[in-house]
Amino acid sequence: MNQKTFKFLTLTSVILVISIVLYSCKINYSFTGASISPSVKTVFIDLFNNRARVVNPNLSNVFTEKLKDKFVSQTSLSLRPDQGDLEFTGEIIGYDVRPQSIQSSQQGRDFASMNRLTITVHVNYTNNKDHEQDFKNNFSAYYDWESTRALSEVENDAINTITDQLVEDIFNKSVANW
Repeated sequence: MNQKTFKFLTLTSVILVISIVLYSCKINYSFTGASISPSVKTVFIDLFNNRARVVNPNLSNVFTEKLKDKFVSQTSLSLRPDQGDLEFTGEIIGYDVRPQSIQSSQQGRDFASMNRLTITVHVNYTNNKDHEQDFKNNFSAYYDWESTRALSEVENDAINTITDQLVEDIFNKSVANW
């Protein structure tokens, strides 16, 4: 056997062994970091109603749709209108604006130079194929902006940034096993 044939057979053998090992793990891995059992085929994501003291009328739909989009685009799961192998329910429980960075003016008055919007979501995650992975957890994310701008000026950007982070955190905790 010549050296070229030996290298080819060695490479083929290594690829075959790796394929067998990955297949025997019975977990689907993707480039997104998701590791989902092959028995999991569907996901149900319920509307996350806004129960915060301050209610932004668009937040519930924006958050819920982004969570659905994440699972449809980053996994091979089919979205179900009810009961799925994976289920997400919950509610938005916090929508809070607070001053962040307090400074004193020349007149001796304190003022906030930065404000922070924090959104908190309570998530109930049920894995109907493996209940040991179930969890109930709160997720929070925030957006800071200069106090020279009103919340109404930055609110849409803030909500998009915050919901993107929340969705990423929920995705990672539920299926990326980070």
